[in-house]
Amino acid sequence: MYIIVGLGNPEPEYARTRHNMGFDVINILAKKNNIELNRSKFNAIYGTGIIENEKVILIKPQTYMNNSGEAVVEWLKFYKENLNNVLVIYDDMDTDIGKIRIRAKGGAGSHNGMKSMVKELNSEDFPRIRIGIGRPLDEFDRINYVIGNIDVEEYIRLQEGANLGAEAVEYWIKNGIDNAMNKFNIK
Repeated sequence: MYIIVGLGNPEPEYARTRHNMGFDVINILAKKNNIELNRSKFNAIYGTGIIENEKVILIKPQTYMNNSGEAVVEWLKFYKENLNNVLVIYDDMDTDIGKIRIRAKGGAGSHNGMKSMVKELNSEDFPRIRIGIGRPLDEFDRINYVIGNIDVEEYIRLQEGANLGAEAVEYWIKNGIDNAMNKFNIK
């Protein structure tokens, strides 16, 4: 079984923001694989289904970005799943718009959602996909950049990255993390 977690914020005003790229990837996966995200448990919206002949749980924590780990740790306690079978998807300012980066493990960097994940899981040893959102022109305006409104043209470019992220999730399930990194990481 695989637990696929997309990070984001639950309120409607965050739906079309750079910070909700993890939710966007989960929504794409759900639609593409006929998985309904219509249930709630452990402070998360979720759906279960099959991707690449494997059982998956798609999760969107409802604890807001900065506390994402609080919801996810409850899922892991319940299912006792190995961290290698947990994939976290989130936005990344260090990756260009429309691009993705996959890692088998690593630190949280400056991302508050990932800081919560690392803290609550008490580990950095879980795979993740970073969806590129680019950097703000003004480095001191990071908060408004990640949760602020975006125009239609940029949203289309961000969705290219989200679609690539969804493709990478399916590839990871079928072929493993090393093959996914080799295929999708930009050199």
